[in-house]
Amino acid sequence: MYPNMQIKSVMVGDKEIQTCGEGYIVNRDEWSHGFVYAQAEVEGLELTDEHLDVIKFLRDYYDKHGVQCEVRKMVKHFKLAWDDERGNSSYLHRIFPKGGPQKQGNRLAGLLRTKGEH
Repeated sequence: MYPNMQIKSVMVGDKEIQTCGEGYIVNRDEWSHGFVYAQAEVEGLELTDEHLDVIKFLRDYYDKHGVQCEVRKMVKHFKLAWDDERGNSSYLHRIFPKGGPQKQGNRLAGLLRTKGEH
């Protein structure tokens, strides 16, 4: 899945979950809410309800469409779900400072790297 990449792990309870060196989960079936909190701690991110809303949205979108959501579609969704002040690309990138919602959000949501990401 991640050829020639360093494998790391994150502890979720008493279970070791493998991630690639960038923090993307190796086995999507091992994702859990516990993984979100454990990986967020590794990344130095203090989770809020807004983070959890985005993560849920990303997982639901992927389950429905089979692909990661584009930022512009996230913005459209969260502008309606939240408000204009928070429902924009700048805000989403501010709350996910390590790669924005498409990278850091996908990592926490247990999704694969976005196509074209190195």
